[in-house]
Amino acid sequence: MRILLTGICGFAGSTLARALLAERPGLEITGLDNLSRRGSHFNLEPLRALGVRIEHGDVRNASDVEALPAADALIDCAANPSVLAGIGAGPGSRQLVEHNLSGTLNLLEYCKRHRAAFTLLSTSRVYSIPPLAALPVIVHRGAFAPDTAALAAGILPDGLTSAGIDETFSTEPPVSLYGATKRSSEIMALEYGHAFGFPVWINRCGVLAGAGQFGRADQGIFSYWIHSWAARRPLRHIGFDGMGHQVRDCLHPADLAPLLLAQLDAPAGTPAPRVLNVAGGAATAMSLHQLGAWCAEQLGPHSVASDPAPRPYDLPWVVLDSSAAGRAWEWRPRTPLSSILDEIATHARSHPGWLDLSA
Repeated sequence: MRILLTGICGFAGSTLARALLAERPGLEITGLDNLSRRGSHFNLEPLRALGVRIEHGDVRNASDVEALPAADALIDCAANPSVLAGIGAGPGSRQLVEHNLSGTLNLLEYCKRHRAAFTLLSTSRVYSIPPLAALPVIVHRGAFAPDTAALAAGILPDGLTSAGIDETFSTEPPVSLYGATKRSSEIMALEYGHAFGFPVWINRCGVLAGAGQFGRADQGIFSYWIHSWAARRPLRHIGFDGMGHQVRDCLHPADLAPLLLAQLDAPAGTPAPRVLNVAGGAATAMSLHQLGAWCAEQLGPHSVASDPAPRPYDLPWVVLDSSAAGRAWEWRPRTPLSSILDEIATHARSHPGWLDLSA
């Protein structure tokens, strides 16, 4: 099988490329990356050593995409992954749309031309903000959790249970500019697949986390927090009660490889859901307060400031329910939370300047 993987030198793309080759050594992988993210160049030579062909180009440029060799499947990992992208003054909003939506359209035209399957790594941020922001929560063991009384009374939003947010949860705007570009990409991908007869798979990920993730808080809070703690960089609990009780789940990108290969191997017309949550779920959910306690135990004490001022698009509790992926593909995350955190901490100890190199 020939796979084209965009954003291959990013954290998700490079990790996934290595995992795909580990699962199926005979794969032919061609990667596309514009190397615009600091730290991405560190992944070039290790990927080439595995036999990956890497093309320098930008998904926003149709001519760059058109020049790529034919593939059987395209996995799109190229995106600006920050929920805060585009909200400031200047051209950032247009750049966000060009990258995350116009780039997707160029890739869909590629799939149309080559009859290649299209797999999009989407995001939990396609889910509607108002019902999540208004979610009744309690503090339990240093972390927000949905109020059990509200759960028992059945007054939580549709698509939300004790297991998390499932695929039926509202995607009604507002979802953030970032979320809107990803949701629009989902819709366009499904329409292209229907119109031109190629398979489309959309996998909505929670927070991705693991060693080698670039050092930005808005693009990987677990990695950023551990690296900052290890380097004794300033840290703040932002928003809500200023105590760091907000919760996210996390997933190691390598755990996506078996699912993506199963989807790409599926015969035409396979009656499986085209849109799925793929995340660590409740088993990997953790608050910043809890993560700080883990860091203190593993890396020593460090002070964290409190800043209760709200920040745009912040939510108290986002945990995805991936049970539909389990039913359809027998997929479940392989990497436990403890292993993800240990892997990041090991990387932080051996790369003390990582934030300077990649942030």
